[in-house]
Amino acid sequence: MTVPLSDGREVRVHDSGSPGDGAGDAALALLWHHGSPQTGALLAPLVEQAAARRIRLMSYARPSYGGSTPRPGRTVASAAEDVAAVMDALGVRRFATMGASGGGPHALACAALLGERVVGAVTLAGLAPFTEAVDWFAGMAAPGALHAAREGREARARFAETDTFDATQFTAADWAALSGPWSALGADAGRADAAGPDGLIDDDVAFAAPWGFDLAAITAPVLLVQGGEDRVVPAAHAHLLLASLPGAELWLRPRDGHVSVLRATAVAMDWLLDRAAPA
Repeated sequence: MTVPLSDGREVRVHDSGSPGDGAGDAALALLWHHGSPQTGALLAPLVEQAAARRIRLMSYARPSYGGSTPRPGRTVASAAEDVAAVMDALGVRRFATMGASGGGPHALACAALLGERVVGAVTLAGLAPFTEAVDWFAGMAAPGALHAAREGREARARFAETDTFDATQFTAADWAALSGPWSALGADAGRADAAGPDGLIDDDVAFAAPWGFDLAAITAPVLLVQGGEDRVVPAAHAHLLLASLPGAELWLRPRDGHVSVLRATAVAMDWLLDRAAPA
């Protein structure tokens, strides 16, 4: 479905529907924030895991992805406004939020800016806000795009003209996940890439600039899940986030990479169910 927004834009939304016979049967409403690049479509492993737990799973395509209207100059914080409108349109008042990779910062934005509407948040392999206090790029196998993003959107768009995927970013465990249970993720990323680079460019610029909110404002429970062998978003980012989120919990999975860490999504849903109020 498409949700019209007050500024004239539209956002493409995906909804698994409520398990059971009605809305009251869902144990939890959960909004998934997709990675970069993705179309925002719900991925089969997540749908299956949510259904087994009576979770109503929803997602939306960020601006310039999957049929959603571009939002020039968007920040990470901009996601909260769009999500509030989406959840209002779906009739959902309170919900949990979960994001992987590029979706992680946007999940945290919702937790910080939507107050008591967000009952819990999970990030998997999510970036930390940019800082010059440490080498933010250290451990990234291919940091060129984010280096360019630090110089602004024009520089990042120029980089996209010649950028090619560096396969060394993924570990053997990542490739095994992509050829097996998470094959839908790879296929969806291919569709997003074929549609053009604008969504990814805007994501990277937003990640490398001030996010527009304070992590310390988050009062909901937060779980950080991180692969110890991640070459896209190194484990140091999870520790940076943990330092800014004193109430958060960190699950470090030493043998996981950037994609294989998604093997934790099911137990992360269980974590949310243990802590979140009913939808």
